Amino acid sequence: MRHRKKNPHLGRKRGHRKYMLANMGSSLIEHKSINTTLAKAKALKLFIEPIITKSKTDSTHNRRIAFKYLRNKYAVTELFREVAVKIGDRPGGYTRIIKLGNRSGDNADMAMIELVDYNELYSQTKLDSRKRRRRKKKSNEKLTNSESASSEETPVAEEAPVAEEAPVAEEAPVAEELPVAEELPVAEELPAAEEAPVAEEAPVAEEAPAVEESTDNDVKSSKNKK
Repeated sequence: MRHRKKNPHLGRKRGHRKYMLANMGSSLIEHKSINTTLAKAKALKLFIEPIITKSKTDSTHNRRIAFKYLRNKYAVTELFREVAVKIGDRPGGYTRIIKLGNRSGDNADMAMIELVDYNELYSQTKLDSRKRRRRKKKSNEKLTNSESASSEETPVAEEAPVAEEAPVAEEAPVAEELPVAEELPVAEELPAAEEAPVAEEAPVAEEAPAVEESTDNDVKSSKNKK
């Protein structure tokens, strides 16, 4: 009778069972997931989880306890260096068992046992999506609050049309008023040179008829003399 005997015997003697579980535990730590029968997977779960809990506190004593059960120094090293860091925040339940159906040869129930934190498909993506959704909701609420606050305060922003008064830049056509250059016809006013006909006003020379008058007088005097 098996009264008060909780450990599964797996059809093996005590020594064989311990070595088998030690090998399966080392393989699980190395590969992070293994396929086996459902009965062996359940037995391995009971065997490996207390060892993983010990690995959370890295000390010589805990390393010796882990080596006592695993009997593989490389598996113990990886357990304390990598696995313990990965599952440090998890309070328990380090492994997951997934049923794979029946084996074709003997119709045995098959299952896959894996370390939970190393399965990105089941754990991290779902958690990330949930977190993202929550963050999006919070961000949306913040945006709505900010938009409502901004909409209430917008009147001040509307008073800012001072920026619209910037059309002063359009008044810049002052550059177009540069046609002052066209007013340069002042140069055309230079015809002052043409006004030089003042010299033509010198018809003072025409007043020379006084000479002619003198000649007339001379003629008259000559006539008188005659």
